[in-house]
This record gives sequence, C-alpha cells and structure tokens, in this order.
Amino acid sequence: MKSIYILLGANLGDRTAQLNDALIAIASSIGKITKVSTIVETAAWGVEEQPSFLNQVIEVKSFLNPIETLEICQSIENQLGRVRSEKWGARVIDIDILYYENESVNLPHLQIPHPYIQDRKFTLIPLVEIAPDYIHPILKKSNDQLLAICTDTLDVHIYQEHV
Repeated sequence: MKSIYILLGANLGDRTAQLNDALIAIASSIGKITKVSTIVETAAWGVEEQPSFLNQVIEVKSFLNPIETLEICQSIENQLGRVRSEKWGARVIDIDILYYENESVNLPHLQIPHPYIQDRKFTLIPLVEIAPDYIHPILKKSNDQLLAICTDTLDVHIYQEHV
C-alpha cells in the first residue's frame, strides 16, 4: 500500500459538511484514512475576493496508482457539486494530491508533489501536524523545514478539532 497525502478545501456552502463528505467518499473509494489533521481556516489564496477556506490534510493508504487516485478525487469533487469555472476560484470542495509515496509525477493534468506545497501555509500547517518529518522528494526538505521558510503571509488559524 502507498501513502498518499491529500489536501481538502472548501469555501462555499456548509464547509465542514463538505470536508466530512469528502472524507467519507475518500475512505470508501480510495483507501484507509490513517491520519487526519485539524481543520484550519484562512483567507483565499490566489483569487482573494471570495469567502475564506477551510482546509484539512489527510494521509490515505491505498493500492491505487496516482492517475487512478486523481480520477477518483475529481469524481468525488463532481459528486459533491464542484464546478470548475476559474483557477483558484470559490468551490464547494477541492481535493488535491500533495504527495504520493516518494514519487514524482509530471503530467499536464497531474503534478506530484503538488507544485505549491512550499508556498502555502494553509497546506503546510496541517501537513506538518500529521507529517512533520516527511521529506519533499524534489526539494529534499521536510515539511517542517518548508513551513519554517515559507513566505506566505496569509493568517491561518485552527477552525475546530478533528471532524
């Protein structure tokens, strides 16, 4: 089984329910969820004129390959009502593969590790909570080290305890 780290995000509708629905769908179709971070809240990144986001990072153990994992993540997003209209725009759910074991994938529709891990505190803070010593396979730094040098200035705060 492979370890996959996934970022969940939501900024429309009942955000906590969307995250919970995504967790249920991931557990039933991708694999066993072994770690779940605290939910954090932050202002939108990229396109800033939109509601704030809730984010959470999970670790999943799965037999799926990266492409299969992506296809199922996108299917879950669609089932939960995601509409893709604008890059970094508002959405009811966002499911991003951060890491897939120690593999690197560079395809037009899938980059692993996720290309913005090191640039986003809303990703790094919950990631460090569940995997501080995990080494980024390209940057060769731990998540904890990446957070220490991250220049993102958006405030990230704990929203609530585990769902």
